[in-house]
Amino acid sequence: MKTSSYRIAALTAATLSAVTVIAPSVAATFGQREVDQDNLIAVAAPRGTGYQLFVLEQKSNQRACWSETPLADGTTLVDLLLRNFDFTGICSRAVDSNGFSIRAAGQDMALKYSLRVVERNGDLVLLGAPDDPNAPELEIGRTNGVKKDVVKIELNPGWRFSKRTYNGQELGHIYFTNNLDPQAIANGEVDLGIPSFGDIANDIYFDEINAAVNLGFISGFAEDNTFRPQVALTREQLVSMIWESLTELPGANINIPTQASKSPYPDVETSRWSAAKIQWAKDNNIISGYTDGTFRPAQPVTRAELIAVQRRSAEFAKGISGLPRQLTAKRPATNFSDTSNHWAEGAISQMSSYCSVASPLNEIGSRFVPDEYARRNYAAASTLRMLNCVKSETF
Repeated sequence: MKTSSYRIAALTAATLSAVTVIAPSVAATFGQREVDQDNLIAVAAPRGTGYQLFVLEQKSNQRACWSETPLADGTTLVDLLLRNFDFTGICSRAVDSNGFSIRAAGQDMALKYSLRVVERNGDLVLLGAPDDPNAPELEIGRTNGVKKDVVKIELNPGWRFSKRTYNGQELGHIYFTNNLDPQAIANGEVDLGIPSFGDIANDIYFDEINAAVNLGFISGFAEDNTFRPQVALTREQLVSMIWESLTELPGANINIPTQASKSPYPDVETSRWSAAKIQWAKDNNIISGYTDGTFRPAQPVTRAELIAVQRRSAEFAKGISGLPRQLTAKRPATNFSDTSNHWAEGAISQMSSYCSVASPLNEIGSRFVPDEYARRNYAAASTLRMLNCVKSETF
């Protein structure tokens, strides 16, 4: 998919002609209203030598306003479907400060911060840039990579969308909202924690990533001290992570030869680094291949496949402990909005009740997004939850 500059310009011009401007003097009287996060998206669109911020809203389900294509490197391409039809009453879009701004600690920050997309260290970053040079810069989200295309901006943990209100009436203006006070951050009054990796400070799975790394079943990248939370996990990496996690169970005696005695799948040679672990996981019914007989070890694993493997892993762990393999629900199952009739629906539902191993995408909303690639941050967190849940039943 390629987005031409004249289409972006046309979208911008159409938006500007539809915006109603409210005088800055009334900013202090604005309120906010919470919204369904699944109905909004922020994107970075190429424009000239830089990128422009767009915010789109799905106002009705008559037609989709955009579509998303996740890539293995962590970025998500966005197709602006609303360019192709009259989206009046179906979609809305904002392209400048008349359409969006920042709200923090219950305060409208439109007069103190401006929003911009900047390219930094191989990433596109959505920033709140302060007018006061002594105020802190706010990082609101990232695209997890640079593409010369329209790319989704993933909001950092703590940030969400909301709508501006005036005298109790909802306006079209969209807020990037956070409950933290920017000045308190600047004064050192808010403890943001010191991350073990430079790229997880704002990750929603910060604590679970650190716990998983401390247990040793997943690690970061020593060459640059990063964790790369948004990179997709491959199928062979999943097998290795699962095996490493199960060895953490007290009393577990799981030994794997340093090299496989045979190829577990036609596309997994005995010399491959993961071959022995894949053979072990296959022999213990923790993993399975595809209908064509292959395993596709370097292929990114989907969130559905991740959960299916974690369920089998939990059952295996209980079995070697001499307990019934049936998993006991710890909480009501989550009613996901997008797993009906999916091949992994049963596993996803069951594992949502099993210590929330299966949880909504980015822990927000009701979508599980089963066919999206599993990112390293969620893979670490969900595996930790599975491991702790098994421990609570067996030890």
